[in-house]
Amino acid sequence: MLLAIDCGNTNTVFSIWDGTRFIATWRTSTEWQRTSDQYYVWLSTLMKFQGVEADITDVIISSTVPRVVFNLRVLADRYFNTRPIVVGKPDCRLPVDVRVDVGTAVGPDRLVNTVAGHDLFGGDLIVVDFGTATTFDVVDTDGAYIGGVIAPGVNLSLEALHNAAAALPHVDISKPQAVIGTNTVSCIQSGIFWGYVGLVREICAQIKAERGREMRVIATGGLAPLFQQTVDLFDAYQDDLTMHGLTVIYNYNKDTA
Repeated sequence: MLLAIDCGNTNTVFSIWDGTRFIATWRTSTEWQRTSDQYYVWLSTLMKFQGVEADITDVIISSTVPRVVFNLRVLADRYFNTRPIVVGKPDCRLPVDVRVDVGTAVGPDRLVNTVAGHDLFGGDLIVVDFGTATTFDVVDTDGAYIGGVIAPGVNLSLEALHNAAAALPHVDISKPQAVIGTNTVSCIQSGIFWGYVGLVREICAQIKAERGREMRVIATGGLAPLFQQTVDLFDAYQDDLTMHGLTVIYNYNKDTA
């Protein structure tokens, strides 16, 4: 079975793939100090607690935090006796092209989302990922990654607002009852929610105009369901887009080995 690991700036997700579906998924905070032994104790305890019996034979890793990769490699080697596939490394082949400026390093998460988006929806896509940053990945007709946009993430913006303005409280993001807030919390929620709706809508409109064609907008990431409440903002929502992409890349590397 395959252990797929998606390490983001805030959280790391571990999923077990049996070849047809994910049989278990767990999430933990991303901490570069965590050792391979700690990962294994955490993972094996959860597997035992939930009664998950899985003979893990392969591991694939996507990580936006380079310092974490070493210990995840050791985890794969020491406890699962396998050399992991690491997205973004020269020996990890992708089923799509990457067409960006020479010397530009593209985040592994963006490559994985591109692969997954093309596999599920075809080409001419804008993949919007609501993570620590809000990213827009542009997928060409043939599935190639051709660039995108990076904006501050929703929670990052809230945290910055709270830290920079002593009188403003930290609030949880939600869709406000009305655009005009009648108290401080509702004012902040309205500004963040409708501000990001406007950001997503305008950036996608500008990308489509620049490309001169209609493109489907696919949403993923933790806060995507919140913004999906807005009519016509997205054409589709896929909560496990990154994990699906990891399985596609894994299969591609196995088939072309």
